[in-house]
Amino acid sequence: MAGNDRRRGAMRKPGTKKGMVVGSGGQRRRGLEGKGPTPKAKDRVSHPAKRRADAKAKAEQQRQRQRDKKAEGPELIAGRNPVAECVRAGVPATGLYVAQGIDADDRVTEAVRDAGMRGISVIEVQRSELDRMTGGALHQGLALQVPAYEYAHPDDVLTAAHDSGMPPLIVALDGVTDPRNLGAVIRSAAAFGAHGVIVPQRRSAGLTAVAWRTSAGTAAQLPVARVVNLTRTLKDLKAEGLMVVGLDADSDITSDELDLATGPLVVVVGSEGRGLSRLVRETCDQTVSIPMAGSVESLNASVAAGVVLSEVARRRRQR
Repeated sequence: MAGNDRRRGAMRKPGTKKGMVVGSGGQRRRGLEGKGPTPKAKDRVSHPAKRRADAKAKAEQQRQRQRDKKAEGPELIAGRNPVAECVRAGVPATGLYVAQGIDADDRVTEAVRDAGMRGISVIEVQRSELDRMTGGALHQGLALQVPAYEYAHPDDVLTAAHDSGMPPLIVALDGVTDPRNLGAVIRSAAAFGAHGVIVPQRRSAGLTAVAWRTSAGTAAQLPVARVVNLTRTLKDLKAEGLMVVGLDADSDITSDELDLATGPLVVVVGSEGRGLSRLVRETCDQTVSIPMAGSVESLNASVAAGVVLSEVARRRRQR
């Protein structure tokens, strides 16, 4: 029997014609498909978290520029012990400031005497003026002015290592931003026979007065090189025959198993928070961890460097 549309006098309502009609061409179906994972809030252009992250990064860049600018000029090492140690170690200094009416002890007497013998100007100032000059630091009536540090070139560090007659031992710092850690690492490196320290130019502490103070003057005895690209420098050292070992708390190999210690070696210490950066870790020939009791998760960067350098020195003595 014919359908209703075949009946005599039957009429179809507009828009109800069967058969092919103009469609979406699959656009609606494709529109329902997923577009991948939602970006993190800090990666969305208009999200408040993105603006906060950008502001934080900009502020860090400004602080770094201020630190770099400050490191370019002379600084003051404050405190009786640090000043006496730096003068004794031969730190290049331009002036020794002594507060008027200071209660002179053996450290003050030694510092003034050694400064005079080295041709360093001894200047007597009021305590209030010394407070202002040192930014309110605990100076104990004594401060030593040091010029901007003159960094060595990595090639000079390697040449000095070869000239020593011992297998080269170099310490590299990957993003260590605390100058106290830098000073402590330099002191440990000098104590355990390293031939030099390498630091990156950006996102790293420089040889400021705080670093000088923590190193107790050993920065005057050990060359410190500053490089633009740490990863490239490590690859250059590898091309010269040195092995690169990074300190990584997640490594399955411990410092007790560091068989590379007796050969030409670069020990890389990561930053205080995130450790080794990805590119530096990939450049390392080996990563090692420090065996510790289960209740302790990690060590300070300078302490970790001292532990590993001590193990390297022990193995080299027994070679």
